Amino acid sequence: MVPGLNAVGVRVPAGAGGSGPVVARLSDRTCRRLAGGLIVLSVLFHLGYLAINCPLDLSPDEAHYWQWSRHLAWSYYSKGPLVAWLIRASCELFGPLSEQLTGSLMPAVRLPAVACHALLLCGWYVLAFNTLRSHRAALATVALALTLPPVVAGAVLMTIDPPFLACWCWALVGVWKALQTEESNRPAGALSEGMGPARRFFALRWWLLAAVCSTLGVLAKYPMVLLPCAVFGYLLFTRRAELKRPGFWVFVAGSAAGLVPVFAWNAANEWVTFRHVGTQATGSSGSGVRWFGPFTFLIGQAGFLIGVWFAVWALAAWKYRRTADPALGFLWWTSVSVWGVFAVASLKASGQVNWPAAAYVSGFVLCVAWTREQLAGAYHKPVSRLVSTGVAVGLALSTLVHFPGLMRGALASVAGPAADPTALTGTATPIRKFDPTARLRGWRTLGAEVDAIRDRVRDETGQEPLVAGTVWNIPGALGVYCKGHPETYSFGRAMADRHSQYDVWRPNPIADAQEFKGRTFVFVGDGLPADTTVFERLELAKIVTYREEGVPVSVWWVWVGHGFRGFPEPQTLSGRPRY
Repeated sequence: MVPGLNAVGVRVPAGAGGSGPVVARLSDRTCRRLAGGLIVLSVLFHLGYLAINCPLDLSPDEAHYWQWSRHLAWSYYSKGPLVAWLIRASCELFGPLSEQLTGSLMPAVRLPAVACHALLLCGWYVLAFNTLRSHRAALATVALALTLPPVVAGAVLMTIDPPFLACWCWALVGVWKALQTEESNRPAGALSEGMGPARRFFALRWWLLAAVCSTLGVLAKYPMVLLPCAVFGYLLFTRRAELKRPGFWVFVAGSAAGLVPVFAWNAANEWVTFRHVGTQATGSSGSGVRWFGPFTFLIGQAGFLIGVWFAVWALAAWKYRRTADPALGFLWWTSVSVWGVFAVASLKASGQVNWPAAAYVSGFVLCVAWTREQLAGAYHKPVSRLVSTGVAVGLALSTLVHFPGLMRGALASVAGPAADPTALTGTATPIRKFDPTARLRGWRTLGAEVDAIRDRVRDETGQEPLVAGTVWNIPGALGVYCKGHPETYSFGRAMADRHSQYDVWRPNPIADAQEFKGRTFVFVGDGLPADTTVFERLELAKIVTYREEGVPVSVWWVWVGHGFRGFPEPQTLSGRPRY
């Protein structure tokens, strides 16, 4: 076999793989076109997926952010405002068309996720090309990324992560391009003062790109401030002279600018974001050390990257920890140091599996670099099998997440029989223990059932009933899927749920009981204790069970509370409010 180049852009020995000669004929232009084609195909597929019988309703988080978009502000209880701004813009532009085509706002809410997905993939290509200096490696980065379930899920779910990761990736591009430009335009040992005005501006514009992306990234998710810290560490240990030049500090100023509206909003709202983030960072108890936390963290991260890619990332992180290559060092610092922050934090709080996701943006390019090197060496066969396994598993999982009906029967048989929803033992929806998409299904059915109860109550009382949920993550879905998109409320803080954005908005039935006195509520969730005086009369209107092919996927209890009186003092029925 004639020696050729493998899929990640390096020459491999004869016999190392049958595709080598084919890949070797790919020109740089062809690589760019193939990468662009993959990105366009992914965008078109996901647009069609959202518009044509999408099996996944909006998740509670997505619906909650949609609720934020109805009340535009400079920041919100737990996150910055970017996700709400994007959803609002999309719904203003495409909301009517979305409802006309699909009967819901779901596609309009998720369109920004598709756009951010495309931006992330484009940024990945540019970052990989500029650091690994190979269009083939950049093509491989995009192609392999499209097999990762978290990346593919980011094209469907409009949470804070799609805009955050897109901003993070393009900020990385801006920083590295700025460093490249300053290095290439400067004589050895010269500072930026020795450069002409045109060259200084040429370098500074990339720092400005990084600064703008950092500003937007902070408005999406606060961990964006970790990127300037990681870049500082890289420069401090490898290119200390850069810290004496204005470019890096322009980048830092961008991150600081993103925090200004967050601080301003919190100053007017009792600093609720800082209380919430502080609780998350220190754990619910606020004290003590979770000695098994790092082990649990590692297990979660391995699952997040389907095992294979986490192993590759760990091997690459170890191999390049002392690399002399500036590009690999940059990728290492902006990946491993960020990941390390969350690993250390796991000693105090369990966190969520996606918290270190930004570390894998540059980390995945590092994986491609490691894979490229191994495929050119003695371990090309086992590494090729490892990567092939990761690709196969990733594609299979991505397919199942997009089309959960394919695994419904198998999961139902493993989960076992469902218990009666009114029984005191067992679970009415055992499939939820194994199917992560269950929380994204059935909300449209619930909305229709709540609408029927609202119509009945309206006919009986002559008044429009108010709509609420007993925990913070239900009202948003009711607002999206109930007829007319009614304003919705949360009883969560009065029922030992944590504080939420619903407690910030006024008036609300917890803090402003007089404003709601005598009103009728249709609410979803756990009932109130039998001896409560919150309502004059309370009735269980219906237990809504959503089934797919006979398998119960979701169950909700819908109540009607007549004659609202207000919640007792202190404003909890059990436990203590949490941030």
